[in-house]
Amino acid sequence: MESDAFDELDRKLLHALEVDGRAPFSRIADVLGVSNQTVARRYRRLRAEAGLRVIGVRDTRRLGRDEWMLRLRCAPDGAEAVAAALARRPDTAWVHLTSAGTEVVCLTLPRTAGDYDDLLFGKLLRSRKLIEVTAHQLLHRFYGGRTGWIGKHRPLAADQVAALRAFVPPETTGPVRIAPDDEPLVAALKADGRASYPELQRITGRSESAVKRRIAALLGSGALYIDVEYDTARFGFTTATMLWITVAPGALDAVGRAMAEHPETAHVSAITGTANLMASVLTRDTAELYAYLSGGLGTLDGVRHVESAPYLRRFKELTYPRPLR
Repeated sequence: MESDAFDELDRKLLHALEVDGRAPFSRIADVLGVSNQTVARRYRRLRAEAGLRVIGVRDTRRLGRDEWMLRLRCAPDGAEAVAAALARRPDTAWVHLTSAGTEVVCLTLPRTAGDYDDLLFGKLLRSRKLIEVTAHQLLHRFYGGRTGWIGKHRPLAADQVAALRAFVPPETTGPVRIAPDDEPLVAALKADGRASYPELQRITGRSESAVKRRIAALLGSGALYIDVEYDTARFGFTTATMLWITVAPGALDAVGRAMAEHPETAHVSAITGTANLMASVLTRDTAELYAYLSGGLGTLDGVRHVESAPYLRRFKELTYPRPLR
């Protein structure tokens, strides 16, 4: 009988979905050594109880678009309203409340310069609830995006990962493109990255073979990838923290690469601003966070200053609204 707690099989299923979010349950079941029905049942339970979502995501970097991180210091009675308004916008990727509930941090995904101007100078950010706004452009991603976090803990063996991986995204030097007539398909995958081919045929009006070809082309070019989100606290990682790190310029690349290998980091990027690295860290508790700050991170050559801010509430990650626990 299955227990009420999520177990190693659930973690393996999450890892499998990080490797290939559209892999058929039959292929996942073969790799995990269980039945199709078990995989389907576990998947439904993860969706219902752990907020699991499998979603098509544009790779902003490969599409040649800028990413910006905004830090919004708010009046104590205004932070939640600002965060909720940002979360509703289609040009934000995630929105978190930090720093005793007075700071909102969000990642923006503007498609045009006009989008960015509207976000920074529009009605929302003229709110009297805002005290200070700082913007940081993401210069280089060391870890995150299409690279899932749970794989760092290796629920699956290397041969299982290889059996699941449909393809390896190519290394591209220039931007790729999503054509205007691909937008209905991309929107459908954003709503449900595991939508069936017949369902996508109905939504887009294309033939099933055409849908298969376009998904393969979009995923193969790197313009689109399939990502997963879920409540990491349900798997024992209850403490999520944002780090702003100042590193000696000559050590920036080495520190960023080292942090990308740490099991605690879910995202690491070089940024503009007074701090030149930002990271999102997941730990089981505050004691483990302290051990990471004083050990794994603190001992790296070149680290000069670290500012930490626990996530108090997550308004948005890949989807909005964030599923409630």
